[in-house]
Amino acid sequence: MTLATGSRLGPYEVIAAIGAGGMGEVYRARDSRLGRDVAIKILPPQFVAQPDRLRRFEEEARAIAGLNHPNICQIYDVGPGYLVLEYIEGTPPRGPYAPDEAVRLGLQIVSALDAAHQRRILHRDLKPANILITRSGGSSDPPTVKLLDFGLAKLMGADGDVTRTIEGAVLGTAAYMSPEQAQGRTLDERSDIFSLGAVLYEMLAGEPAFGGHSTADILSAILRDEPRPLKAPALLERIVRRCLAKGAALRFQTMSEVATALQQAMAKPADQQPSIAVLPFANMSRDPDDEYFSDGLAEEIINLLAHVPGLKVTARTSAFAFRGKEQDITKIAEALRVRTILEGSVRRAGTRIRVTAQLINAEDGYHLWSERYDRELTDVFGIQDDIAQAIASALQVTLTAKTAQARHTPVLAAYEAVLKGRHHMLKHSPGGFARANACFEQAMALDPQYSEPHASLGLNCFLLGMSGLRSARETMPLVRAEAKEALSLDPSDPGPHFLLASVAAAYEYDWKQAAEHFAIALAGASVSAEAHWAYASLYFQPCGRFQESVAHMEGAVERDPLNAHWRGVLASHLTHAGLHDQAIQQANEALEIDESSLAASVTLGEAYIAMGRWAEAAEALEKAYRLQPQYALSTGMLAGALVRVGEHARAEQMIRELGDTPRPLIGRVLYHWCCEETDQAADWYERAINGRDPFALVFADGPLGSAFRASSRWPKLASMMKLPESAI
Repeated sequence: MTLATGSRLGPYEVIAAIGAGGMGEVYRARDSRLGRDVAIKILPPQFVAQPDRLRRFEEEARAIAGLNHPNICQIYDVGPGYLVLEYIEGTPPRGPYAPDEAVRLGLQIVSALDAAHQRRILHRDLKPANILITRSGGSSDPPTVKLLDFGLAKLMGADGDVTRTIEGAVLGTAAYMSPEQAQGRTLDERSDIFSLGAVLYEMLAGEPAFGGHSTADILSAILRDEPRPLKAPALLERIVRRCLAKGAALRFQTMSEVATALQQAMAKPADQQPSIAVLPFANMSRDPDDEYFSDGLAEEIINLLAHVPGLKVTARTSAFAFRGKEQDITKIAEALRVRTILEGSVRRAGTRIRVTAQLINAEDGYHLWSERYDRELTDVFGIQDDIAQAIASALQVTLTAKTAQARHTPVLAAYEAVLKGRHHMLKHSPGGFARANACFEQAMALDPQYSEPHASLGLNCFLLGMSGLRSARETMPLVRAEAKEALSLDPSDPGPHFLLASVAAAYEYDWKQAAEHFAIALAGASVSAEAHWAYASLYFQPCGRFQESVAHMEGAVERDPLNAHWRGVLASHLTHAGLHDQAIQQANEALEIDESSLAASVTLGEAYIAMGRWAEAAEALEKAYRLQPQYALSTGMLAGALVRVGEHARAEQMIRELGDTPRPLIGRVLYHWCCEETDQAADWYERAINGRDPFALVFADGPLGSAFRASSRWPKLASMMKLPESAI
């Protein structure tokens, strides 16, 4: 039905045509009863001709009319074949917007969609053309978003899936469709979240996330490609990319989660947040071997400052990367993304110690605070506290009660033994782990009430097991015993709980206990990178919760940006999340930081295997093989990649060299996965589970085993690990 200007439809007098689309024609009209302008949408004739569809349309239009929300265009009335809507004057969003403006507008869109989802209604056609930006008063008023056209809306059933539809001539707009919508699959609110991501991307970039010369090209890009990087703050880009994840499980799960993330993005920018990097203190003592002590003092100050709310503290590895390098403070701060730098020196002479420290504003190079401490060596703990308190005062932040409260003062010799142990442990070498073990045991003997040697020995054993240098069956009981002893001596320390959580997950397959201990560990004011790593790799990854696993590893990398190992581990998590291009980027950045990073070479190869790029995978894994030939995880993948490029003899030689007890055992599983040998892979996987190889969990839901998990052998293996149903 076409309406002429001046014609009437009930009490509505038509003023002018506004436009037309797949869902019908739209007119501006005057409601003679209430004296207000309205918009009238006339449905297509073929729609009106089908009574059942028209009846469903009217029922659901009434449901949508119940969406009384300031950011949703209201439905005033419904008649046979038409809708009467709120008339709105405004313009669609046209980017690029400044990030803060895009977030403000985005939050209004999210609020509207959240209200619809609460009523079990999907939009299904979210795009810039269905969003109007209005100013109710004048140009000085803040803009208001109005969300239009729920004409493709669907009602969801109790389980969240779509049950019925207000059907139209189109099923959405190609450039903003979710992958599942493009494929005609069942939808839920996460489909609207993908479309929101496409809208936010366009608002920030000024161009669509997915383009092409035809609808087929666009849909192909949605299913296959990642959009180009945004010129936006890193946190905001991560939010948009999470909305645009190909798999619905990898996106935010509700609009409420999106709103929380966007609100965090509007918080104080990172470059305005108080932030500090503590550089390694120079060892001014006569004995160069005293370096462990000066390093330990700097690390203790890092640990104290990490408990200060609102203060961003760079982790040890990144801060210590500048040892011995004559670089401008401004450039160091730039690389570490901090505003202040603490540097100092330590001189020991007999029973006396001299510590100098200076806090520097990186922007102008001026000292914010400096001090020299000449004291007895036994007062080293008081010096640490004094420096932390002085920094907090200079940066106008507050030490928490937990940080400032009295704690066990260890015997000085025991404290020194712990510092030596940490110094050796952080080398991540077989010899380093062995020497660390001896130091921690010495500290226990010197001070039985000191909790730190037990916590550190537990971590040392955990790293030994995760590195494959010793079997998990040997190390995990030791990890558990030392963590429990540490907590018995200091129940207030949440740190050892991550070790108990790791044991519960990787050794006992007790997911309830793992979740409880991880919750305690992650609730602490300062959370170690190792805790984030364990939570991401041993809990979220095997459960298929890749968005959480990626978020935890991103947090570890953000705190320790020059740590090549953590950046390499992040690359693996991105691969498991299906974000292959980002994984390759992170692995390459890790190799730029440290070209000898085993983790970066391994995970780069893993990303290429997941993409089926076997030659490039082999090239990356060759580097890992040169670094550590007996590391079965990378060597197994390399041998598999060599088989796929035709180098069978060399691959078989590598597998023979690994022998019957490779470490980790999962290396043989990866090899057989690459060779598509299901039964052999299953046999080795069962051995890995029985041996409590932690990587049996890490790869349980990863992309390399996607075909294997469809085999008849997988359910038994999954049940052996007591994996949640969602991961089976």
